[in-house]
Amino acid sequence: MNASHSKQNIWQVIFASSAGTLIEWYDFYIFGSLSLILSEKFFPDSNPTLAYIATLATFAVGFIVRPFGAIVFGRLGDMVGRKYTFLLTLLIMGGSTFAIGLIPGYSTIGILAPILVLILRLAQGLALGGEYGGAATYVAEHSPDHRRGYYTSFIQTTATLGLFVSLGVILVTRVLMTPDDFNAWGWRIPFLLSVLLVLMSYYIRIKLQESPLFTQLKAEGKTSKNPLKESFGNKENLKLVLLALFGAAMGQGVVWYTGQFYALSFLQNTMHIEFVQSNIIIAVALLLGTPFFIYFGHLSDKIGRKKIMMTGMLIAALAYFPIYAAMDRTADISRKTELENMYRIEGSISTNADGASVQKSTKVRTYSDSTRVREITTTVNDKTDVKTEVVVSNANLAWLVFLVFIQVIFVTMVYGPIAAFLVELFPTRIRYTSMSLPYHIGNGVFGGLLPAIATLLVQQTGNHLAGLIYPIGIALICMVIGVIYIREKKTKDGYAEVAEI
Repeated sequence: MNASHSKQNIWQVIFASSAGTLIEWYDFYIFGSLSLILSEKFFPDSNPTLAYIATLATFAVGFIVRPFGAIVFGRLGDMVGRKYTFLLTLLIMGGSTFAIGLIPGYSTIGILAPILVLILRLAQGLALGGEYGGAATYVAEHSPDHRRGYYTSFIQTTATLGLFVSLGVILVTRVLMTPDDFNAWGWRIPFLLSVLLVLMSYYIRIKLQESPLFTQLKAEGKTSKNPLKESFGNKENLKLVLLALFGAAMGQGVVWYTGQFYALSFLQNTMHIEFVQSNIIIAVALLLGTPFFIYFGHLSDKIGRKKIMMTGMLIAALAYFPIYAAMDRTADISRKTELENMYRIEGSISTNADGASVQKSTKVRTYSDSTRVREITTTVNDKTDVKTEVVVSNANLAWLVFLVFIQVIFVTMVYGPIAAFLVELFPTRIRYTSMSLPYHIGNGVFGGLLPAIATLLVQQTGNHLAGLIYPIGIALICMVIGVIYIREKKTKDGYAEVAEI
């Protein structure tokens, strides 16, 4: 195989793998991006705070089951092949996401609504548990050792880009219709669009060939007969699984979800930043930060994976409190001067889809730095709901983008090199199974529970920064374990392997 053909082949592999993984992340994260609206649609409206926490818990369930998906699909991938396994996970994910967009709300089918959402969220989590390990392994097994960090870093961009695409689709949908229409039925559009993206990705992936390393193993009859036993029943390999979890994936998971999902949750639910502005802040920060996944993946081929990941965890843990305190001050109206002459009240009466009268009253306060605070009171059938929205000035908007961007840099440091790190840690015959489980426990359990745990801590303590205790603690513990127990081995081509404990 000549060099030009080999280069073309690896980029085809990266594009096909990344496109499918991006779409799976898009499917998975629509739920989180719309969590506030979903809490109103699929849960009782008697206690909005409890409904929101229940929605975050349902969101977290998808993460909790990811390790089970890793076991099921990891075993399938090590026995049958990488390609067909991540084709299957793609279809499961796409079908589940599309179905969520069709479920009637709580007001229509009652308790059945959250039950159906929970079942489909479980299916999403199982599918994602099998997707990432397959895509990362597939790309890594096409990559030369000395470029593995660089090539696999393109897979690492897909999670962030999937979140970015989900936010983009939601924003475009929201801007193209009225707020009332979006809240009534427009929020379903991003879910329903999933089916088109999945079919496109399936068409791209079906043309791929199986991984060359796995093909060779299969031809030689050396594939694992029992990947689960070899991965977790073998004492030495189990040590590596535990090291991958507690020395890398656990800390990476909380840094990832703090810098992206908790940042969005904090903007919307703690700071009460208006829906469009909060999504723009996250989307712009993600777009600016995404190239750094590739930079740190490439750098890890030169100086090693461990140094970059551990440094990212340490800096993140030290920086979170001052960053979030600065974010919180930006929307703190107690620190601002109100322009009383600009105070106004707006009112309207309309009819909703059920024919009920909707009375809406909005009190608008303007402050000297151009911040506007809207207190919206909505009354439907004698039920009154009060919401507060903060619209910050363009200067403050740019400042918040910068603060979230810094967090995304931390994300790229811990996440950019980790695919290469995990792939190199385990032998080819059980790689899919062995790497998938610690990755999805670290991200799915420790990371996925973060928004719900952090929001609950804020609710219980009344302290806006209390939620940060969880990610900071996990990141520091993981960093200490990683520094002590991870050993890197330098080859003639650079840092391409991780030695045993």
